[in-house]
Amino acid sequence: MSGIIKELGDGLILRRSRAEDAEALVAFNHKIHAEGEWDGKGLDAWTRDLISGKQPNFGVDDFTIVEDTKDHKLVSSMNLISQIWTYEGVPFGVGRPELVGTLPEYRRRGLVREQFDLVHQWSAERGELVQVITGIPDYYRQFGYEMALNLGGGRMGYAPGVTALKDDEEELYHLRTALETDLALIAELYELGCKRSPIAAKWGMTLWRHELSGKDRHNINMRLLYIIEDNKNEPVGFVAVPPIKWGNSTVITAYELKAGVSWVKVTPNVVRWLWQFGEEQAKEQDQKHERFGLSLGEEHPAYRVYGEHMPRKRKPYAWYMRVPDLAKFILKIAPALEVRLEQSLLNEYDGTLKLNFFRSGLRMTFESGKIIGVENLGTDTLKDCGAEFPGLSFLQILFGRRSLDEVRYYVADCSVRNDEARVLLETLFPRKPSNVWGIS
Repeated sequence: MSGIIKELGDGLILRRSRAEDAEALVAFNHKIHAEGEWDGKGLDAWTRDLISGKQPNFGVDDFTIVEDTKDHKLVSSMNLISQIWTYEGVPFGVGRPELVGTLPEYRRRGLVREQFDLVHQWSAERGELVQVITGIPDYYRQFGYEMALNLGGGRMGYAPGVTALKDDEEELYHLRTALETDLALIAELYELGCKRSPIAAKWGMTLWRHELSGKDRHNINMRLLYIIEDNKNEPVGFVAVPPIKWGNSTVITAYELKAGVSWVKVTPNVVRWLWQFGEEQAKEQDQKHERFGLSLGEEHPAYRVYGEHMPRKRKPYAWYMRVPDLAKFILKIAPALEVRLEQSLLNEYDGTLKLNFFRSGLRMTFESGKIIGVENLGTDTLKDCGAEFPGLSFLQILFGRRSLDEVRYYVADCSVRNDEARVLLETLFPRKPSNVWGIS
């Protein structure tokens, strides 16, 4: 059979997807992942959108498929969604595996591992230095991933938190569906918001256009885009809303305003609009509508001005992160790390930082505040290290999810051997929460 990448035994083959696999993939992902009628509808739409070939960063053959040739049945699958992220403005390639699943009767045969090996190879061939994935607690650690970057999080409120207009008041702002002519503004505002997030996904105009009009209306991972206008019909901001209700809640997952526009004035208006939008969503999807939410990460200006009306905090989950060549990635983001050094007590630093990961290590060499060398270390070169990070715990500070002290607190065998190493690590890798709108 043509297109076979590997024979896995017992009549199973591993291959790339083809256009004619579309409906089989839709049925498979629905069976494996759907959690209710509307969730299933959203998954179906997402799968069709991906394999349609219309998505700018995804090809028809970017799914892996394990097929049982005895009855030509799709029994396991995943995919790879390529994209660009930034680290304090420095771009790097990212591969995002998603929709990982296997039929129950075919599990525990190593089929997912075979596919991860393949998509990691694809990702490396595309020059992607990091892989990321969302999903099952603990599961992806066995493939070299660690939960090391905030995912989501926000604030939730109930009907009493929707502040009403006074009798003599009128709305100062209104929201309307975004048009293609609004995309340049949305892109500009998105970039403005990314300045609050050390790690961010890079969205070009092609991706924005696809998000606006290229995806199915019910794709679970698309976002409905709305423009906020003042009473002179001048755009002042935008919001993004999932098309499928999150249970009994309706949420905003992106909210940005132009510089100089008042968050205090606009946010109550946006929340009133969101509550009404949620009621309409609930009727369409036969759901309850009990809460509104701003799912904008751990920190956001809207929380500061409206937080008392949203008493329930939604703790961030986490992206799984994989960095197969740590030295190569550190060299890539060196300009961002050098800026942190320059703005600290360690400007013009000369010296070496040597880290022990127990099965491997890392050495960074500095000269006049510049990183002039980074190398991965083997187990025979791990003496006299400045700090020790077991497992993948170093990724927690690399991506800013935890401070050095926090990692040392919850990982008992993480240690720092001297003050110079401690100050250097705290300077290079401070705790700085991110909120990444990943491309899917």
